[in-house]
Amino acid sequence: MPDPAPRVRTVLAFDYGNRRTGVAVGNTLTGTASPLITLQSRAGALDWPRIEQLVREWEPDLLVVGIPGGQHAAPRNASTQALRKRIGRFCRDLEHRFGLPVQTVDETLSSDEAYVHLRRQRADGQRPTLSKSDIDRTAAALLLETWMLKQSVSPTA
Repeated sequence: MPDPAPRVRTVLAFDYGNRRTGVAVGNTLTGTASPLITLQSRAGALDWPRIEQLVREWEPDLLVVGIPGGQHAAPRNASTQALRKRIGRFCRDLEHRFGLPVQTVDETLSSDEAYVHLRRQRADGQRPTLSKSDIDRTAAALLLETWMLKQSVSPTA
């Protein structure tokens, strides 16, 4: 009996921040991700209507959220500890609002890596400017690719 057709899973990823949250989309067939948008937080409130619109538009099978040091790492300082708590609430809210599984991935240095990647593109003439919003959504794409790689996601997964 032939193998069933590979199931491509669509994944939305979030690089959560106090002021901005980068969002990216990817799929498990290619193992690649693309930056989508950077959401601005207003008075500490997330743009839930826009997140809902993205979930409706992309119809993801699961959501991935970056967390400093990974899910089980001990926080390095009070600031990191507070951010990790907010990210935990964000993950629970995502799961509750959309009924989708939420997984986390270590996002340590993803913004630094995104910055280097975008600077290289700018030096090559591929992009005219570089903003914090560009970095945030590119970091979301990079952390999603990291998650897919660590899952050893195959097309049938």
